[in-house]
Amino acid sequence: MSILHYLKYFLFHMIGLCALASIVAGGSSIPLGLVAILGLYLLGDAIGGDDVSTPTFRHPGILTFQLWLALPLLALIVFASVWSVCTADVLGFGARVTQLTGYDVLAARTATSMPQHLAGIVLTGLMIGMIGTITAHELTHRTWDPVSMLIGRWLLAFSFDTTFAIEHVYGHHRYVSTRDDPATAPRGRNVYLHVLISTIRGNASAWLIEQKRLQREGRSVVSPRNAFIRGHLMSVVLVAAAWSAGGLAAAGYFVLCGLAGKALLEIVNYMEHYGIVRDPATPVQPRHSWNTNRRLSSWTMFNLTRHSHHHAQGEVAYQDLKPFQHAPMMVSGYLTTIVVAMIPPLWHRLMTPKVLAWDRDFATPAERQLAAEANLRSGMRAFQARGQHGI
Repeated sequence: MSILHYLKYFLFHMIGLCALASIVAGGSSIPLGLVAILGLYLLGDAIGGDDVSTPTFRHPGILTFQLWLALPLLALIVFASVWSVCTADVLGFGARVTQLTGYDVLAARTATSMPQHLAGIVLTGLMIGMIGTITAHELTHRTWDPVSMLIGRWLLAFSFDTTFAIEHVYGHHRYVSTRDDPATAPRGRNVYLHVLISTIRGNASAWLIEQKRLQREGRSVVSPRNAFIRGHLMSVVLVAAAWSAGGLAAAGYFVLCGLAGKALLEIVNYMEHYGIVRDPATPVQPRHSWNTNRRLSSWTMFNLTRHSHHHAQGEVAYQDLKPFQHAPMMVSGYLTTIVVAMIPPLWHRLMTPKVLAWDRDFATPAERQLAAEANLRSGMRAFQARGQHGI
């Protein structure tokens, strides 16, 4: 097998390094870096075609190492971003970079404007979502590997979402595409409302899952054994580190970056399962998730794009996921679909026909009945008209 199949997943790290360079360079480099990364994905997914290759990897340890590298990379990106709003040169970082490159990053930091710092929050949040959450998604499924689990939870701590390691693995994968799943957006829901609802319900679900686990083991719910509590304390440690670096301004800046990363996760949840229904008596199958095989998204997101196979077999490592070309397909690649989801009128215009086609082409008779009920609840005329007349 060609070494390129291993190297293609390092594109993920190259994009992270580009984001790091633009943040450290400061000033106009920050919004330019953000636009360049967004443009790369939008254009790359538009012209790059699909990747439906299924190579066999003889050295999976290399691919696991790629995942583990996400933690130092994300930590460096977030440190640089927080440093960019500090008054002191924390750890002599600016002086060292200036010495190595000849570019005065301290002067550039001083000249960075408020709008440029806002672009820094968006860019850092994007990196927390991509480098942190996407990698952690893969690692926290490896419940048999304590190293991967630890790294995954620390990656999630940057977005205040270590509960993802509980709710996603033990809740979402069990209840996906049913009304019991916080992450599955029902038909007609606005993406911004979904971010709030899914966050609240997801945390509540994670608490209940952890409470039941501890009770089965005969342990106190309020104890160091509670992964829900420990996880949020990990995020508190990161906020405290930002505070120690630059006071309230730096801590507030980090919180905004982390919340942006968390919002990105919920937007992804929204687009991965929007409108799909499942008979709870039916096992989760590839048809119960939206899929995409766009090349750039697949290579730089550890095959998260092959979401239909992932939900059918959650234990399968990312490099072994199949493209499932006949599964329900998203609008485009991941970042393109995210942008579309953030424009509700455009989202509903494009997705309503897709959801109705899912009812026709993928739903079982029992699911068609559930779909008709979901259509009536949706509050959208295009759905309600179908709900009144059946599917």
